[in-house]
Amino acid sequence: MTRSLLLPLSAAAALTALPARANTVDEAINAAIGSVTGPFVSFIFSPFPGTEFPWIVLWLVAAATIFTLYFGFVQVRAFPHAIALVSGKYSDPDDAGEVSHFQALATALSGTVGLGNIAGVAVAVSIGGPGATFWMILAGLLGMASKFTECTLGVKYRNEYPDGTVSGGPMYYLSKGLAERGYSGVGRFLAVAFAICCVFGSLGGGNMFQANQAHAQLANILGDYPGWITGVIFAGIVFAVIVGGLKSIAQVTEKIVPLMGVLYVGTALIVIVMNYDRIGWAFGQILDGAFTGLGVAGGLVGALIQGFKRAAFSNEAGVGSAAIAHSAVRTKEPITEGYVSLLEPFIDTVVICTMTALVIVITGVLQVDPETGTYLWNADLGRVETLGDASGVALTSAAFGSAITWFPYVLAIAVILFAFSTMISWSYYGLKAWTYMFGEGRAQELSFKILFCLFVVIGAAMNLGPVIDFSDAAIFAMGLFNIVGLYVLMPVVKAEMHSYMARLQSGEIRRFH
Repeated sequence: MTRSLLLPLSAAAALTALPARANTVDEAINAAIGSVTGPFVSFIFSPFPGTEFPWIVLWLVAAATIFTLYFGFVQVRAFPHAIALVSGKYSDPDDAGEVSHFQALATALSGTVGLGNIAGVAVAVSIGGPGATFWMILAGLLGMASKFTECTLGVKYRNEYPDGTVSGGPMYYLSKGLAERGYSGVGRFLAVAFAICCVFGSLGGGNMFQANQAHAQLANILGDYPGWITGVIFAGIVFAVIVGGLKSIAQVTEKIVPLMGVLYVGTALIVIVMNYDRIGWAFGQILDGAFTGLGVAGGLVGALIQGFKRAAFSNEAGVGSAAIAHSAVRTKEPITEGYVSLLEPFIDTVVICTMTALVIVITGVLQVDPETGTYLWNADLGRVETLGDASGVALTSAAFGSAITWFPYVLAIAVILFAFSTMISWSYYGLKAWTYMFGEGRAQELSFKILFCLFVVIGAAMNLGPVIDFSDAAIFAMGLFNIVGLYVLMPVVKAEMHSYMARLQSGEIRRFH
């Protein structure tokens, strides 16, 4: 009798103590991991000497500028042909590869279009002011040349297997491409270092962070509930998709990416049209802020830093991740996927990020001093005063909600779709890095997919700040190794480009549709 009463009481006590224990576990893990990874994170995101500009962002933007000049503004000249390629007009169904140009683009886009387009842009604009939008667009346009370079190489140096599957990406062009040019030892080191960082990045920023944010959005609508429930549901859906390989992933992303793009951009256009009388004013704020700062702390430099950071963090141009997805395209002409890939930063940054920024500016959620016309600066928070002191995703939600009261529900759907699509794309990136290090085979692939889904549950259930910080640093460290290889292999890409364009103009390369 006594024991039967004690069991329910002890069970109730245990359940009551779970949140406290979970917090204790989180804190213990945070402290342990933070002490080990802290120096690496600080190094990757440390400012360039004498400035406040993170050196890794400068590294990526400088490379994008060099590629733009070296390839003669390829992002402008090749844009129409890129549209023709992605529409399938030059696609030979007999070419080696697993997915179409459109599917490869959709898969890569699903890995970059995410919470950064919603919350990250809000942070950039609230700190750097409207002018950050201008520099974000410029960095996005420059980044198109980086994507062109890395994705061309991804296809050129990929491995093609008898069963029709392929493996490609920076791991392969760093090792094989640099070996061709007499740097085999350096290439192998860069490839392995890139692969290690890619695995960590896929499990953290490409997985745990996405699951965590998806749960947070669901909890805001449905009320607070244990995160592991969201994690288990997401893990089951993710596994059902990724177990079928890239073809299965591509079939999902080619449907999700257009849906979430139209949903989000369409809603933004509605808000902009509803505030049509402020469109000219908003663009004026963006241009003035880009060169004067409009009184925002940091002025021109602050706007430039925030804009460049957001573009680099959003489209990942130069990081090398997208080259893994683009490498699987059906083509025998590597340069064609380079052309298709340059559309990615344009859609991600120039279109979607700009829409977010424009809605935030045009709806007036950034507070302006009516007497001076400059933005009110909150020194304690280090950002512009905002409506209801909102920041991040809440600021974006407030901006849309000021015109459309039910937008928070649309935003929740968008965040969940963005999170899900990012997870399945990064599962493929991590998988290819995993198999590069441990060998191809069903056992190796299945082991990583199970590990990835386990981290979905962990990410949704726990608050692991230092883990996410480390994975973000690992993702940008990928760019450190990748761009070294891109500089060495630039002439290879230029030779491919000249050869292809000559054959296209002569009529040797023909349309199939």
